[in-house]
Amino acid sequence: MRFILSRGGLEAAVQTRGGELVSLRRDGTEYIWDGNPAFWSGQNPILFPIIGSLRDGQVDIHGQTCRMSRHGFARHLDFTPTEQGGDSITLELRESGETLERYPFPFSLRVRHQLLEDGFSTAFTVENTGGTPLPFCIGAHTAFRCPLSGGERFEDYQLTFSQREDASTLLLTPEGLIRGGAAEPMLSGAPLPLDYEIFRRLDTVIFRQLQSRAVSLTHRESGRGVKMEFSQFPMVAFWTKPGAPFLCLEPWHGCAAFDNETGRFQDKPFAITLAPGERKTLAYTVTLLSGK
Repeated sequence: MRFILSRGGLEAAVQTRGGELVSLRRDGTEYIWDGNPAFWSGQNPILFPIIGSLRDGQVDIHGQTCRMSRHGFARHLDFTPTEQGGDSITLELRESGETLERYPFPFSLRVRHQLLEDGFSTAFTVENTGGTPLPFCIGAHTAFRCPLSGGERFEDYQLTFSQREDASTLLLTPEGLIRGGAAEPMLSGAPLPLDYEIFRRLDTVIFRQLQSRAVSLTHRESGRGVKMEFSQFPMVAFWTKPGAPFLCLEPWHGCAAFDNETGRFQDKPFAITLAPGERKTLAYTVTLLSGK
């Protein structure tokens, strides 16, 4: 099921499958990737209760071995709308027999998409509705069209951080695990020009604990694009498939397994654990940039 949100000159579409915002249009321009399966059928999946891959596809939670596929199960399940206005909607996912087989916890995951004057915000609220501690990771995987206009190239765009950054990207193994102790210099105080070769070689560019709380994806000459504010997330990642006309901007609270980790969920960097009855809300904001 799809719901249409509108505010001023903005229109968005939200679907119950995965609880995703799958379209954002202004002045005839679509900003969200359309999910063409020739490249990648995803659009804006919610990563919950894990991010990335587990080592050997499994993780220890309170002494119990749990198996989950990459990025968890929320993106494959139907959310239930709980509140809707003209420019906002809240949807909820709760535990089921299917989720309890892989993740043995009662929970509530609510996602609220809200149109703003010049963009949107997405807020995730996780609540522990059970009687034991609830560990989880959560993140977004928002795919933006890149390039936005005909006659432009992917390489015409760049990433600009809100603060000067001298930072390295974490590196992945062929199995999608983070290589413990390995990193490659990536940022040196200047914008990062986009190049498919980066993603062909590294797959995903991953930063942890940057000084910046926002990043802009813009055309280098016109300045047109989007800005994502991710201040509540300690990690941010970028991914595309070489040759595909999109780039994913991904704020993360948690990450894929490290190849040398203990295998216990509670030891994962930036994993969150909620006490019974506790809840946690994390949000990010996207602003459309009209350019010069």
